Amino acid sequence: MKSAVIVFPGSNCDRDLAVAFAEVGGTPPAMVWHADSELPPGLDVIGVPGGFSYGDYLRSGAMAARSPVMRAVADAAARGVPVIGICNGFQILTEAGLLPGALMRNAELAYICRPVSLVVENDALPFTNRYGAGERITIPIAHHDGNYQADTDTLDRLEGESRVAFRYVDQCNGSARNIAGVVNAAGNVLGMMPHPERALEPAHGNTDGRRLFEGLFELVGA
Repeated sequence: MKSAVIVFPGSNCDRDLAVAFAEVGGTPPAMVWHADSELPPGLDVIGVPGGFSYGDYLRSGAMAARSPVMRAVADAAARGVPVIGICNGFQILTEAGLLPGALMRNAELAYICRPVSLVVENDALPFTNRYGAGERITIPIAHHDGNYQADTDTLDRLEGESRVAFRYVDQCNGSARNIAGVVNAAGNVLGMMPHPERALEPAHGNTDGRRLFEGLFELVGA
């Protein structure tokens, strides 16, 4: 099983994601620097971590999305390699055009850091196959720019194509239709604001995030 975590200047959740990949996947991931133009060959999973890439200058994720490595990430995604972007990683994936929509400032213009309840909307994705549709899980959030927005046609298309992966049970940041995570048309690229790597083991307070990684690594290793 080969995985990689992309590291940008200002990333602060890259190690957390690497620990999750190593613990569930069985092998430590390659840590790939943003300035690299190529990824290691034969990757099964790619992670784009949370943090504050480039200090969130301009727009969150806007500068990181133009890093050389993101061209290689886009090529891998086009070949069907699963890519998960968490928090700032979600912002980067939207800025890179791998996912629709944009992440705006939270509705109350305040940083939010707490566990939240999510509903699993689609359990047929590589990232959700260990959950049940309609299941409620608890995952931490920690963001200032997690307000997911898109035009009405895009939102309707995401809903109609079952591309909403997770939804907030209660409104917490202003996101349109309470969307917490979406996938691309092929279903192999997931962006989500909550941090499943922070709900991996009992010491974290719950393990609801672990099944995301277990289902993903089991699928790609099959």
